[in-house]
Amino acid sequence: MPPRQTKAIAHLRAVDPILGAWIDRAGPCGWEVKADGTHFDHVARSIVYQQVSGAAAATVYGRMLGLYRGKAPTPRQVLATPDERLRGAGLSGRKVEYIKGLAEQLVARRLPLERIDEMPDDEVIATLTSIRGIGEWTAQMVLMFRLGRPDVLPTLDIALQRGVKVLYGLRTQPSPARLARIGAKWAPYRTVASWYVWRRVDDRDDW
Repeated sequence: MPPRQTKAIAHLRAVDPILGAWIDRAGPCGWEVKADGTHFDHVARSIVYQQVSGAAAATVYGRMLGLYRGKAPTPRQVLATPDERLRGAGLSGRKVEYIKGLAEQLVARRLPLERIDEMPDDEVIATLTSIRGIGEWTAQMVLMFRLGRPDVLPTLDIALQRGVKVLYGLRTQPSPARLARIGAKWAPYRTVASWYVWRRVDDRDDW
């Protein structure tokens, strides 16, 4: 396990015995950062995955790559692709609009996407949410799984809310505000804590 994750787990065990007990049961942390490809490809893929199941999104994304001989397209290639071809791959008209809008901003050099590695978390979120079709949740997924930021808590995530409800035996699913309060003690490793809470949703025992 990477040293950062070892340190994070030691901290989480110390500040939260309930989460610590689940960490012991769940095993090693599998949080991974997708460092391959470009930021454009990663954000475009995040748009594809919005509001659909992972399996369905993977199929659509694969078909989209098929339009470009299996390789992730550049912004200029996306702009040169007729909308109907992208819709034929399974993208909704709205998602085609969002991905092409992102590509247009990059080609016009109006969006500093290539510099998000250098930005603090709040600036990354502000930059990404300025893109039509990108909300706070998607920006947080980029922070966690593209940039590897260790202290992100996506309080709007329904699965995370459900996991906290089960893990802590709450009567109702926590609101984003309550989730933020519960997760405050996990800082500065809320990304790792979130990964473990998501695993609690995957584990069907005691539901």
